[in-house]
Formats: sequence, structure tokens, C-alpha cells
Amino acid sequence: MTTLLPTDANDNLIPAMRLRSSGSHTISALTSGSARTSTAFNTGTRVVSLYATGPVFLKFGDETVTASNSDHYYPTGVYYDFAIGGDEVDQYTHVVALAADADCTLYISEKE
Repeated sequence: MTTLLPTDANDNLIPAMRLRSSGSHTISALTSGSARTSTAFNTGTRVVSLYATGPVFLKFGDETVTASNSDHYYPTGVYYDFAIGGDEVDQYTHVVALAADADCTLYISEKE
């Protein structure tokens, strides 16, 4: 398979994307209710990276998405990339978080 991605010493692909200018978001996740990104992700964004200062429940969707404690659990202190759409898949425009046990912050970075 031909690719433009860099490879490591064992020829494994290294996923390399740049941070989108003006593509950082912060959510104050509260135990009392879910909070969503205030602005939509850029239409060219295909991946977002998340980091939470406390455990949260996450859900991706549109401007009406809400989260509950039955959504995906995301642990404290993990930096992880999530695909949000592209090609023939509809793009998610927002992420929402609900703190699992204590108020915390979710940091979101759009990548291109």
C-alpha cells in the first residue's frame, strides 16, 4: 500500500496529522449535567484528540447531542485520537461530556 505517512524503524506507519489552527476546544464537564463543544468542528476536520482531567462519559453527534452515564466511559489522563467522519461517513460536529465522579475539564484538539 502506498502512503505519504512516515514510518518507524520497523516500517510501521506513524499517524501524523497537524493541529488545526483555531481548532482547540475546552469543555468543563460537570457531574450535574452534560456539556457540549460550543462551536462545531471545522468541516475539514477528520480526527479530534481528547484529554480529560477526570473520568467522563462521551458522545459524539450534532449540535443537539447530550451525554448520559450510559455513554462511552473515557478515563482520566489518556490522550487519544477519535475519527469523526469523512469520505462517505457523515461527520460529527460536536462532542459532549458528562463527568463520571467529579467536575473536570475535557480538552479537544482538531487535527487535519
